[in-house]
Amino acid sequence: MEVVTVYCGSCVGNDHRYQQAAQRLGSCLAKEKISLVYGGARVGLMGALADSVLGAGGDVVGVIPKSLNQPDLVHQGLTRLEVVDSIQERKSRMMALGDGLIALPGGFGTLEELFEALAWSQLNWHHKPCAVLNVCGYYDSLLTFLDRAAHQEFLSAGNRNLLLHAETPEELLALMVKTTHD
Repeated sequence: MEVVTVYCGSCVGNDHRYQQAAQRLGSCLAKEKISLVYGGARVGLMGALADSVLGAGGDVVGVIPKSLNQPDLVHQGLTRLEVVDSIQERKSRMMALGDGLIALPGGFGTLEELFEALAWSQLNWHHKPCAVLNVCGYYDSLLTFLDRAAHQEFLSAGNRNLLLHAETPEELLALMVKTTHD
């Protein structure tokens, strides 16, 4: 993997460990010479992640729609910033640029982007690993829900296994790399 797309919150959440995990993921990406693609903001986990990659000498590409390209929101120090016409174009571009897709903690936008990536993978529209960094059990309920969906036969076992997960950035990146080579 040369480029990873990361979906995450524009807030930091109420537990400092979320921000620490975003920073640790950023450091790991830079150390492994994996470029980051993300939503282009300077705030929340998004900003913490981008700053961490940049601070460790890595490359960061932000993709932001025109409507959000505002000085108080957009990160000014990125390797490259792509301004697109719409949120739909942003999601499509971010997915196209990444060799793998990771979700950190976040809200509706993060979940929507993650589930679109999973749905596209299920349809064989891409074969990129999709994963969540399960910081402090943030995604435990989601993983349980997906297990139930598989048990109730709304997801096949193979499709359930499309969502990878780990608790540390190092474990997650290793799992994603292994998946791309299997």
